[in-house]
Amino acid sequence: MAKKSFIQGAVILGIAGIIIKVLGAFFRIPLANLIGSEGMGYYQTAYPIYVLFLTLATAGIPIAISKMVSERIAVDDYFEAHKVFRVSFILLFSIGIVSAAICFFGAGQLVGAMRNPGAKFAMMAIAPALLFVPMQAAYRGYFQGMQDMKPTAVSQVTEQFFRVVAGLFLAYFLIRYGRQYAAAGASFGATAGAIGGVLTVIAIYLYKRGSLEHNIQRTKRNSGEKSSSILAKIFVIAIPVTIGAAIMPIMNAIDVGIVMRRLQETGWTYEAANSMYGQLTGMAGPLINFPQVLTQAVAMSLVPAVAAAYKQKDMHFLRENVQIGLRMAIIIGLPCAFGLMALSEPIMLLLYPMQRESAMNAAPCLFIMAFGVIFLSTVQTLTGVLQGVGKQMIPVRNLLIGAVAKVIITYTLTGVESINIRGAAIGTVVAYMIAATLNVIAVKKYTGAKFNFTLTYVKPVIATLFMAAAAVFVHRVLFGITGNALATLIAVGTAGAVYCVMLFVTRSIEREEIVRLPKGKTLLKIADKFKK
Repeated sequence: MAKKSFIQGAVILGIAGIIIKVLGAFFRIPLANLIGSEGMGYYQTAYPIYVLFLTLATAGIPIAISKMVSERIAVDDYFEAHKVFRVSFILLFSIGIVSAAICFFGAGQLVGAMRNPGAKFAMMAIAPALLFVPMQAAYRGYFQGMQDMKPTAVSQVTEQFFRVVAGLFLAYFLIRYGRQYAAAGASFGATAGAIGGVLTVIAIYLYKRGSLEHNIQRTKRNSGEKSSSILAKIFVIAIPVTIGAAIMPIMNAIDVGIVMRRLQETGWTYEAANSMYGQLTGMAGPLINFPQVLTQAVAMSLVPAVAAAYKQKDMHFLRENVQIGLRMAIIIGLPCAFGLMALSEPIMLLLYPMQRESAMNAAPCLFIMAFGVIFLSTVQTLTGVLQGVGKQMIPVRNLLIGAVAKVIITYTLTGVESINIRGAAIGTVVAYMIAATLNVIAVKKYTGAKFNFTLTYVKPVIATLFMAAAAVFVHRVLFGITGNALATLIAVGTAGAVYCVMLFVTRSIEREEIVRLPKGKTLLKIADKFKK
C-alpha cells in the first residue's frame, strides 16, 4: 500500500503541478507583455519578500505535520494524528496574522531596503495572502501525512485559478494608472488565490470528516500526548526545515540588493538594472520553476512514505523508495534542463513576442539557469528523504554551503560588465550543484541506499541527448518555413516523444517500476516491444 501511495501521490501532485504551471503561464506571460520588464521589476521585488515570509511561516510546519501524522497512523493512532493537526493549525494561524501584518504595514520599509521603492503597493497587495496560505498548509500537511495527496492537489489548482483570474484582471484594469499600480493588481492575485484555496481545502475536510471521525473515535483515549509536547516536536522538525527552505529565498532577496547595486556600480542606469533583473527573475526564472513542481511532487510524497518505513524499521522498503525517488527526479530533471538549454532563445521569443528585445536578452540567463534544474531536482528529492529519516539539519547545512558560494559568485560576476546579470544565474547553478552533491553523500550515509550509476544517470543522459538533438534539428528545419512560434511548439512536442521512446530503448525504467505507474501494464507491453 505504501509503495502504491508513494507513486500515485507523486503522480497526483505532478499532474496538479503541471496544471498549475500551465495556469501560471497564462498569468506570467500576458503579465510580462502587459506591464513590461519595468513592471515585472516591481512585481519581482515584492514577490521574493513575500516568498521569504511565506517560507518562514509554512515551509517547515507542514513537513512536520506530514511526518508526525504518518508516524502515528503507521501504528494506528488516528486520535493523536488529529491532535497534531489541531495544534499545528493554531500555530500556523497565529504565524499568519503576524506575517501579514509585518508585510502590509512595513511594506515601504521592506521594498526601500531593496532600493526599489516603486514596489510598495505590490508588497501591500500581496501581504494578506500570508494570513490564508498558512491555514491551507495545516490541512494539506494533515492529508499528506495520511498519504492522501488529492486534497492538496485540488486546493493548489483552485488557488492558482483564482490567482490568475484576479491578478490579470486587476493588472489590466490598473495599467492605465501606471505600472506600479498594475504590478500591485497582479500581486493581489496571490491574495485572491489564497482565499479560494483555503475555502476549498476546508470544504474537502468537512466532506471527509465522517470517515476521519470514525478512526479518531476508535483510537481515542483519555490520556495522550500533551499539546506542549506536540508543539515542541513540531518545532524540532520544523525549525531546521524552515531554515533550510528560507536559505534560497533569503539569498534571492539579497540578490536584489547585490544585483541592483553591482550593475549600477559598473555603469548601468537604475532603469536598465531594474529591467535586467526583471528579465532574469520575471522572464527566465518562471521557466526554471516549471520542472520543480514535478520533482517537488516526488519529494512531498516521499516524506510520509519514508517516515512510515523508518518508524517501522523497514529499511529494505525505505531504500527502495529512495532509489526510485532519485531516479524519478533525474528522469524528470534531465529533459527539462537540456530542452530549455537547446531551445532557450526560441522559447523566450515564443513566450514574449511583445517584448522581443527583453526576451532575447533573457535567453542567455535561461540557458545558464536551465543547467541547474538537474541539481535542483536532486536537492529537492533527497531533502525529502533526509527529512523523512529525521536528519532535517543535513540538507540545511548543505544548502547553506551552496548559498554562500552563490553570494560570492553573484557579487563577483555581476560586477563584470560583460557578464552582468548572467553572474546571478551562474551563482544559482553552482549553489544547487554543491548542495546536490552533498545531499547524495548524506543519503548514502544515513539510509545505506546505493544508486546504480548506469541506470540512474548514464541511460537517462543518453535518452536526453537524443531528445535535445531532435529538438534543435526540428526547429532549424521548420524555422524558415513556419516561423519561430510553430517551429518551437513542434520541436518541443517532437523532443518529448523522442525522449519517451528513448527511455524504453535505453531501458532507463525497470519493469517493476513501470507496473507501478498509472496504466503500468499497458506501458509495460509497449516497453516490451522495444526489446524485441
